[in-house]
This record gives sequence, C-alpha cells and structure tokens, in this order.
Amino acid sequence: MKTKTLFFALILTAASAFAQQRTQIALLKYGGGGDWYANPTSLTNLIAFCNTDANMNLDPQYATVDVGSSEIFNYPFIHMTGHGNVVFSSQEAQNLRNYLIGGGFLHIDDNYGLREFVVPQMKKVFPELEFVELPFNHKIYHQKYDFPNGLPKIHEHDNKAPKGFGLIWEGRLVCFFSWECDLGDGWEDQDVHNDSQETRIKALKMGENILRYVFGN
Repeated sequence: MKTKTLFFALILTAASAFAQQRTQIALLKYGGGGDWYANPTSLTNLIAFCNTDANMNLDPQYATVDVGSSEIFNYPFIHMTGHGNVVFSSQEAQNLRNYLIGGGFLHIDDNYGLREFVVPQMKKVFPELEFVELPFNHKIYHQKYDFPNGLPKIHEHDNKAPKGFGLIWEGRLVCFFSWECDLGDGWEDQDVHNDSQETRIKALKMGENILRYVFGN
C-alpha cells in the first residue's frame, strides 16, 4: 500500500507541471528472447525533442526496468519495443497489472513482428480485456499536434496501414499499442535508418503527443 501511495504521488507530480523536478521515463526489459533493447537511441531522442519543443523537463537519461521489478512503480511512462518473443511469468504479469491499474502507462511499439508474441502476454495481464482500435478522434492523436488519420506511417513492411490499439481499464487508456508504424525507428538517430527529417519529425511529434496525453490525463 505504501508503494502504491508513493506511486500515486509520482503520477500527480508528473502531471502537474512537467514540473521543476525532472521526470524519468523507462524502457521495459522482458524475458523470452526478444530484443527488448532494440532502437537504443530512440527514447533519448524523444526525450530531447520533448524537452526542447514542449519544455517537459524529462530526465535526459531513461531508465531500464524489469517487468517484474517493484522499481516499475517509479516511472509514470514505460516504453516497450522489439521484434520477437515475449514471455511474462505470472508474477510479472501481476506486477504489470498492478502498475497499470495504479496509474501507470505502457506504450508498446511493434518494431515489426512483436504483435503475435506480445498480445497473448498482455492477455495474462488483463484476461478480461481486449485490445481495441482507437478512433482517429481519440485525444492521443490530438494533443499539441493533430494527426487526423491516426498514427503516421514511418516504415513500410507489409503495405498495411498503421493502427493504434488500446487496453482500456475502467474508462482509462492504460496501454497504447502502435502497430505497422515503427515510431521508435523514427525516433532513432538519423543515420540508423536514413529516414528523412520530415519522417523523423512526424514520429517525434506523435511521440510527444503520447507523452502529453499520459501526463495530462
């Protein structure tokens, strides 16, 4: 109970000011063999963009946190990515559930090939919920930047439209799943994927929207 009380206080602090004290976000480390560490420069660049463009006062260094660790409650926003297998133990699934129900937020970015592995694992976390596609008028697409057609297309893989899915717990979006989009690739250093500046800025603006939504709701 003390841990959750401290966590609620953290969420309120992060939401109130983009505050004087820096807020740290985190990357989720998970088991199963998938590359949870993919896109190593993406969060660093997203943080720098948000601090410059939105004065968010995020810690320039993101944390890495294990899905089953109590440290997860220290971070109001957690990012998850990868291409391959994901496995949550029952303890890890319960820990992630407690985090999300308690006010935390998880952004899952499919780096191509993650969906078939992560969706069943999230079913362990919320067996009563299904991922639902968010409509284009959802607030996450209309923060500082308007994305009238939903997620921007950053990288082509299977010639499919990008889609944003969510898990909604008691009326609150607790997990946002970006699919066929590759936001994280767009956040990476330019020389990693040789994306145009226009494409990278679109990805960074959508990332800022996500963080604005998390801290403002």
